[in-house]
Amino acid sequence: MSTPTTAAVVESAGAGFTFADVQLDEPRPDEVLVRIVAAGLCHTDLGVMAGALPFPLPGVLGHEGAGVVEAVGSAVTTVAPGDQVLLSFTSCGQCQNCRDGHPAYCDTWLPANLLGGRRPDGTATITRDGEELGCHFFGQSSFARHALVDARSVIKVDAGAPLDLVAPLGCGVQTGAGAIWNVLKPRPGATIVVTGAGAVGLSAVMAARLSPAIKIIAVDRVPARLKLAEQLGASHTIDTTDTDLAEALKDLTGGRGVDGVVETTGVVPVLRAGIEALALRGTAVVVGAPAFGTEIGVDVNHMIGGRTVTGLTLGDSETQTLIPVLVDLITSGRMPLDQLVRHYRFEEIGQAVSDVTSGETIKPVLRF
Repeated sequence: MSTPTTAAVVESAGAGFTFADVQLDEPRPDEVLVRIVAAGLCHTDLGVMAGALPFPLPGVLGHEGAGVVEAVGSAVTTVAPGDQVLLSFTSCGQCQNCRDGHPAYCDTWLPANLLGGRRPDGTATITRDGEELGCHFFGQSSFARHALVDARSVIKVDAGAPLDLVAPLGCGVQTGAGAIWNVLKPRPGATIVVTGAGAVGLSAVMAARLSPAIKIIAVDRVPARLKLAEQLGASHTIDTTDTDLAEALKDLTGGRGVDGVVETTGVVPVLRAGIEALALRGTAVVVGAPAFGTEIGVDVNHMIGGRTVTGLTLGDSETQTLIPVLVDLITSGRMPLDQLVRHYRFEEIGQAVSDVTSGETIKPVLRF
């Protein structure tokens, strides 16, 4: 039986969000019907809304959902009606990377999460007046009062977890934390640089503070964000408004270089400066995504010194393992995510978009 609900629909590239009555398909054996309580707004949503990513429109976005299970498909055993859940990306569970514990690099990741706008078999989970909408965004499309979600996108959390605080774990927070814990894995005494003090970058700063890294350097052009980075664990900050990043990193490390870089801005000169600042055996993690086709040159002889540049999707996380740990760290106060979050009513999604675009808000979370 289909479920009627209200969704924020993007009608066309650049059109913003409008509210519409839609119908959710009946849950299939591997799907879960979730009543959405909160959903984070991410720059990936804004990129699709602007037409920078070829997701089919009109469509329903949202990929940091949190809510309560209302119904489950016949094959679902991991959650039951009444469970509190967080929603993240989907994956096939069968390919080599999924079996190896790296579902963010699933063979089907792009069509299943970001570009397809349909289930893998081409059918839609959401219709409006009988017309199919772009849907299945990250296996969820959670900018709606209800979402029909892939079971592999669903993570059960404790009944007392504050869903309107932990909703962003589905994408941005696990990306920043995973860059530190899953990729850089700082050694005792390491120096870590995080370029960009937005939601992903500040999540990386908080994760680095929980590691044995000694120097945690935050880089941005907004003084208020750099001040917040210090409060969250950065030992040093660099404001690149009037400071040369390469020279500043050289000075802070006595010329040795840095052990790890988490690059979240998508700005090519910033990435290049980070790569050039790497110490021997250092690693730069590329998180920020510039325009498709963007290239960067590297000095090959510089790289021969054991230096590594690696791309990253969603923290290279195994969500069923990492997200409950993040929930515990946040609720215990060890990761003060509340300092990044600002809440909006679902009906205020347009204001949330405006505030995150202007930089006034770091991490908007919609309350339903």
